[in-house]
Amino acid sequence: QVQLVESGGGLVQPGGSLRLSCAASGSRFSAYAMAWYRRAPGKQRELVATITSGGSTNYPDSVKGRFTISEDNAKSTLYLQMNNLKPEDTAVYYCNANPPWSRLWGQGTQVTVSS
Repeated sequence: QVQLVESGGGLVQPGGSLRLSCAASGSRFSAYAMAWYRRAPGKQRELVATITSGGSTNYPDSVKGRFTISEDNAKSTLYLQMNNLKPEDTAVYYCNANPPWSRLWGQGTQVTVSS
Protein backbone atom coordinates (compact mmCIF):
# COMPACT_ATOMS: atom_id res chain seq x y z
CA GLN A 1 0.00 0.00 0.00
CA VAL A 2 1.42 3.37 -1.04
CA GLN A 3 1.95 5.97 1.68
CA LEU A 4 3.28 9.52 1.40
CA VAL A 5 5.00 11.39 4.23
CA GLU A 6 5.73 15.09 3.93
CA SER A 7 8.47 16.88 5.87
CA GLY A 8 10.65 19.97 5.82
CA GLY A 9 8.21 22.67 6.81
CA GLY A 10 8.82 25.29 9.44
CA LEU A 11 8.87 28.96 10.31
CA VAL A 12 10.78 31.19 7.93
CA GLN A 13 11.08 34.93 7.43
CA PRO A 14 9.81 36.59 4.25
CA GLY A 15 12.40 36.16 1.51
CA GLY A 16 13.66 32.92 3.02
CA SER A 17 13.78 29.41 1.58
CA LEU A 18 12.63 25.94 2.51
CA ARG A 19 12.85 22.56 0.83
CA LEU A 20 9.97 20.19 1.37
CA SER A 21 10.31 16.44 0.95
CA CYS A 22 7.71 13.77 0.27
CA ALA A 23 8.82 10.21 0.88
CA ALA A 24 6.87 7.38 -0.69
CA SER A 25 6.68 3.83 0.51
CA GLY A 26 5.28 1.01 -1.53
CA SER A 27 5.73 2.60 -4.94
CA ARG A 28 7.91 4.80 -7.09
CA PHE A 29 6.98 8.24 -8.38
CA SER A 30 8.29 7.60 -11.87
CA ALA A 31 5.10 5.88 -12.97
CA TYR A 32 2.82 8.72 -11.92
CA ALA A 33 2.24 12.40 -12.40
CA MET A 34 2.77 14.01 -9.01
CA ALA A 35 2.07 17.37 -7.45
CA TRP A 36 2.39 19.56 -4.41
CA TYR A 37 -0.73 21.15 -2.98
CA ARG A 38 -1.34 23.57 -0.15
CA ARG A 39 -4.23 24.65 2.02
CA ALA A 40 -4.16 27.96 3.82
CA PRO A 41 -6.49 28.67 6.75
CA GLY A 42 -9.96 29.48 5.50
CA LYS A 43 -9.07 28.79 1.87
CA GLN A 44 -9.55 25.95 -0.57
CA ARG A 45 -6.78 23.56 -1.46
CA GLU A 46 -4.48 24.96 -4.14
CA LEU A 47 -2.24 23.19 -6.63
CA VAL A 48 1.25 24.72 -6.46
CA ALA A 49 3.47 22.49 -8.59
CA THR A 50 3.14 19.51 -10.90
CA ILE A 51 5.55 17.09 -12.51
CA THR A 52 4.67 14.50 -15.13
CA SER A 53 6.06 11.00 -15.36
CA GLY A 54 8.32 12.39 -18.09
CA GLY A 55 9.68 15.14 -15.86
CA SER A 56 7.81 18.14 -17.27
CA THR A 57 6.89 20.69 -14.62
CA ASN A 58 4.24 23.36 -14.31
CA TYR A 59 3.39 26.07 -11.79
CA PRO A 60 0.65 28.60 -11.22
CA ASP A 61 1.59 32.23 -11.59
CA SER A 62 1.50 32.71 -7.81
CA VAL A 63 4.65 30.61 -7.33
CA LYS A 64 6.25 30.54 -10.78
CA GLY A 65 9.91 31.50 -10.61
CA ARG A 66 10.04 30.87 -6.86
CA PHE A 67 9.09 27.19 -6.44
CA THR A 68 10.73 24.19 -8.09
CA ILE A 69 9.37 20.65 -8.02
CA SER A 70 11.71 17.71 -8.55
CA GLU A 71 11.90 14.02 -7.81
CA ASP A 72 14.54 11.45 -7.00
CA ASN A 73 13.11 8.16 -8.17
CA ALA A 74 15.98 6.18 -6.69
CA LYS A 75 14.99 7.52 -3.28
CA SER A 76 11.25 7.55 -4.02
CA THR A 77 11.21 11.15 -2.85
CA LEU A 78 9.49 14.23 -4.25
CA TYR A 79 10.83 17.68 -3.43
CA LEU A 80 9.59 21.25 -3.47
CA GLN A 81 12.25 23.94 -3.30
CA MET A 82 10.66 27.20 -2.21
CA ASN A 83 12.59 30.44 -2.52
CA ASN A 84 11.70 34.06 -1.83
CA LEU A 85 8.87 32.97 0.41
CA LYS A 86 6.02 35.38 1.10
CA PRO A 87 3.53 35.55 3.97
CA GLU A 88 0.81 34.41 1.55
CA ASP A 89 2.70 31.12 1.10
CA THR A 90 1.76 30.20 4.67
CA ALA A 91 -0.19 26.94 4.50
CA VAL A 92 -0.05 23.22 5.09
CA TYR A 93 1.68 21.60 2.13
CA TYR A 94 0.82 18.15 0.83
CA CYS A 95 2.09 15.89 -1.93
CA ASN A 96 -0.15 13.58 -3.91
CA ALA A 97 -0.68 12.25 -7.37
CA ASN A 98 -2.02 14.58 -10.07
CA PRO A 99 -4.97 14.36 -10.06
CA PRO A 100 -4.96 13.46 -6.36
CA TRP A 101 -5.94 10.10 -4.94
CA SER A 102 -8.13 10.46 -1.88
CA ARG A 103 -6.40 7.63 -0.01
CA LEU A 104 -2.96 9.21 -0.43
CA TRP A 105 -3.51 12.39 1.57
CA GLY A 106 -1.03 12.52 4.42
CA GLN A 107 -0.64 14.86 7.36
CA GLY A 108 1.15 17.49 5.35
CA THR A 109 3.85 19.82 6.58
CA GLN A 110 3.21 23.32 7.94
CA VAL A 111 4.98 26.25 6.33
CA THR A 112 4.72 29.59 8.11
CA VAL A 113 6.22 32.71 6.59
CA SER A 114 6.37 35.51 9.10
CA SER A 115 8.73 38.11 10.47
